[in-house]
Amino acid sequence: MTTSIIITLCILILLAYLFDLSAAKTRIPSVILLLLLGWIIKQLTIFFQVVIPDLSALLPILGTIGLILIVLEGSLELELDRSKLPMVKKAFFVSFFPILAVGLLLAGLLSYYSGYGFKQSLVNVIPLAVISSAIAIPTAKNLNSYNREFVTYESSLSDIVGVIFFNFIALNAVINGHAFFEFGWQLLLILIVSFFATVGLSYLLGRINHHIKFIPIMVMLILIYTVSKIYHLPSLLFILLFGIFLGNLDALKQYKWIALLKPDSLDKEVHKFREIATEAAFVIRTFFFILFGYLLETADLINLQTLLWAGIVVAAIFLIRAIQLKLSGLPLFPLLFIAPRGLITILLFLSIVPEDRIPMVDNSLIIQVIVLTALIMMIGMMGVKKEKPAEHKPIHEDTHP
Repeated sequence: MTTSIIITLCILILLAYLFDLSAAKTRIPSVILLLLLGWIIKQLTIFFQVVIPDLSALLPILGTIGLILIVLEGSLELELDRSKLPMVKKAFFVSFFPILAVGLLLAGLLSYYSGYGFKQSLVNVIPLAVISSAIAIPTAKNLNSYNREFVTYESSLSDIVGVIFFNFIALNAVINGHAFFEFGWQLLLILIVSFFATVGLSYLLGRINHHIKFIPIMVMLILIYTVSKIYHLPSLLFILLFGIFLGNLDALKQYKWIALLKPDSLDKEVHKFREIATEAAFVIRTFFFILFGYLLETADLINLQTLLWAGIVVAAIFLIRAIQLKLSGLPLFPLLFIAPRGLITILLFLSIVPEDRIPMVDNSLIIQVIVLTALIMMIGMMGVKKEKPAEHKPIHEDTHP
């Protein structure tokens, strides 16, 4: 039995690696193939009557760790200089306003048709308004350098803004001045925690001489994130800031206190840390989406009662995204299509307390929206021409549809 499990896990990882390698040529996002692989495994276990224990409890655990590693992986690759500020500002507005607009629009529709209160409806639809960095960042690797960096900023910020917005609405019984004061205090506190934790972990990364040093740092990252989450702090912001800091030590050498960290020697460790973070994110992401595909119920996927609502949600997502991209002066192609829902949607949906659940927003609706947005992204990416490595076009020079 143990041997069979080990062989199965090895084969799954190798298949996921092949999916990742083939994505650049086939334009099929690996997440689609991983979900399909998980679903096929489920059908095989049913056909051959293989008894598998309930694995649903693993989904939020893998999802949380995967989200941390994916945001860390993306933030380590981001460059910090003044020339990036216009892009960061656009990425923030393109991530923030669609969450607000999609959330308010869908909450209004849900409240009208279901009869539930607007606030309760908003809690249920926010998960559908957030872009999944777990899907967007790996897919963006096929884009040119500017668009790839933009998608990394946008999807990471979407995760952070989405989690903050969800917690703000879900945890406050009444939205008033006191609620905004608490929110401001929590934001200030996580910035203070981020500063000291980032400096401390960076110091340890450069000073630990033991042959095992990167895994303890990652474990401490997950620990700080989890403890911060218990106190309802926007802990993903800490992960993003930590990654950006480590990835931009060269740009920060001008500050005297940075010299205490010995940035030249630390920079070498950061490169190794980035490689391990990338590979760890790949493994966790692989098992998360295979497990999610395995847990998919075919009846939920083809549920005609929720399919119309799923279509309305997806139409609202891409309509508002198109408007926001136009208002921001960004080309629709290919950025319009990169608005997948996925890991963060599932985590937020699972975070809704039972008394706030609305029956219309069920597993079927969540699954259908995730699959539809992933398929639309796949179709859009098939029209993307592969950029030559030497080319670094600004975004306004990209080909318009």
